[in-house]
Amino acid sequence: MLPMTQIAKKRLLMTLVLLVGLFVTLKLTYWVHWHQGTLEIQTQSERQLTELVNFLDAALSRYESIPHVLSTNPMLANALKEPQQSQNIHALNLYLEEVQHITEASDIYLLDALGIAIAASNWQQRFSFVGKDFSFRPYYTEAISGKLGRYYAVGTSSDKRGFYFSYPIYQPGSQGVLGAIIVKVDIADIEQQSTSMALAGQYQFLISDPENIVFIASVDEWRLTSLTPLTAAKQDAISGAKRYAERTIGQLKITPAYLDNAPRGDALYHITKGREQAQYMDTHQWMSRALWRVHILTPMQPLNDALPGVLLLAASIYLLLALSWLFSAERRRNLQRMQLAHSLLEQRVQERTEDLQQANERLKDTQDELIQAAKLTVIGSLSASINHELNQPLAALRSYAQNTQTLLARNMQDKAQDNLKIMIELTDRLADIVSQFKSFTRKSQGADSATDLARCITQALTIVKPEIDKQGIQLDVELPNDQYQVWGDNVRLQQVLVNIMSNAIVAMQQSLQRKLTIRVTAADKFSIRIQDSGPGVRESQMEKIFEPYFTTNERHGLGLGLSISQRIIESMQGQITVANAPEGGAIFQINLPIYLLEERLPQ
Repeated sequence: MLPMTQIAKKRLLMTLVLLVGLFVTLKLTYWVHWHQGTLEIQTQSERQLTELVNFLDAALSRYESIPHVLSTNPMLANALKEPQQSQNIHALNLYLEEVQHITEASDIYLLDALGIAIAASNWQQRFSFVGKDFSFRPYYTEAISGKLGRYYAVGTSSDKRGFYFSYPIYQPGSQGVLGAIIVKVDIADIEQQSTSMALAGQYQFLISDPENIVFIASVDEWRLTSLTPLTAAKQDAISGAKRYAERTIGQLKITPAYLDNAPRGDALYHITKGREQAQYMDTHQWMSRALWRVHILTPMQPLNDALPGVLLLAASIYLLLALSWLFSAERRRNLQRMQLAHSLLEQRVQERTEDLQQANERLKDTQDELIQAAKLTVIGSLSASINHELNQPLAALRSYAQNTQTLLARNMQDKAQDNLKIMIELTDRLADIVSQFKSFTRKSQGADSATDLARCITQALTIVKPEIDKQGIQLDVELPNDQYQVWGDNVRLQQVLVNIMSNAIVAMQQSLQRKLTIRVTAADKFSIRIQDSGPGVRESQMEKIFEPYFTTNERHGLGLGLSISQRIIESMQGQITVANAPEGGAIFQINLPIYLLEERLPQ
């Protein structure tokens, strides 16, 4: 594992990397959002600007041909030639008034060669143009020179903003100009319709002249203000031209400073609107015929308002991805640690398995030694009976040998031969007894095989039979007629049977009636029932009787016999139990599975 200082440094470095990544993500998100947003706004503004310019052109074009049409009416030339004829002037006023109502123009009036109005559609109004001098207006000078005049200004008489169209009145039959007919269009109506379009398109607009004076605007306080600083020279020029009559021209609060040559659609300004200052994108276009510069001002506030949400979304996605990456990295590290731990565990398990195998081998050796010790203990307890069993044939052999010597000395060959035959039989009997004990006392090889159950019981009885006879015990054995086999170690199974029988013999030493009953039955399993006529087993000792080193006063030895016997029977897939008989005495019952040949055949 890493030291704590290294872990702390690693975590600090990871935190710094995450913070730098978050900063870069937010910066990139801001740039993409702003760049994409301004492109969309610019594209939309270009479309709205085209729509507004087309509308203004169409609105002005409706009135552009009216002066030319009116100039063809002889009434206008006659009135200019004979201005003192009041009837002709009156008729002309009525005519101009009627045309004004039909065309919805603001005013229509006729100027003589000196720029004096001699007839007007507003002849009955208090601000009638009749008798007024308009020679200072550029539209008069253009018309009197034989051109179609266009001009926009604030009326000096009506104080209304208007766009003026003028056309010369020629003397019949010659190219001499008698005067000019003027048609004034009310800018307020065009401004109102344009403002409705701006509201629908969610933008603002303003229209400025070549001197950057705002003439038309969707915001009232922007109207008749200057986009550029108002110097003294500029003020004098505005006053001298009388374009805006007596109106006061103010300074529009705009930052940064407005530039005439600003890139189209790429200028951002903060403009005061009411008590607040809003940011707009300026998209403008020059109208050469009207000498107007039309500005579409798209508010940037919606783009700015959407920025926190976009940044929050980007930060959330970044953090989610970062957490996913950290989780994946941690998961990989955990998997690596788990694999390492698994490898170490496997190595330790292998080492422990080897230790257990060695311990099992040592335990097996110890168990074999214990079994061998238990066998020797049984043989020791039976030694007196064994000696008696061996001494009888040996005494008989000695007697027959002495008798044979006497018969040979007397030359009684036939009887000597009979004695030798008996001696040979006694020798065979001794060999059988010794071989049986030798087989019982030798160490088991641990190899399981098919074992004849009846033969195994008979061999066990051979070992304990001398003690049974010595103690005067009645033996009752009932074995099955058929030959049955079990799978296990013959020597160890004998050890179990001898051990139980020996315990039964010892238990019956103080009994008046001594009887050992052995019954073997076969059903689903073999059942070997060994019952004695002794005092039985106390109830308090039933659960401990198979424990190692447990013994009773009635029994002798190390207390390992029954514990080892239980392990041997369980290794043969069997069970051993103990109970007390109703009539007295203990009953040891061994259950073993029946061995069938096909069970051991290879699959």
